[in-house]
Amino acid sequence: MTPTTHSRFIHFLQEDLALSASSIAIALRHREQDPGPLPMILWQYGLVTLEQLDRIFDWMETTQA
Repeated sequence: MTPTTHSRFIHFLQEDLALSASSIAIALRHREQDPGPLPMILWQYGLVTLEQLDRIFDWMETTQA
């Protein structure tokens, strides 16, 4: 994920999914310790629902097209 795409992704999480900056920060910290896809980390730690996870993957698919 390029820096620009990463910024847009964070914006999507905050604006479209209404995730708090602290929730995103928690996931990013866990990602440093246990690298993996950020959407999965958000879901594993209960920060997003399965429905939100689907929306994240849909967003990611459309931005890569």
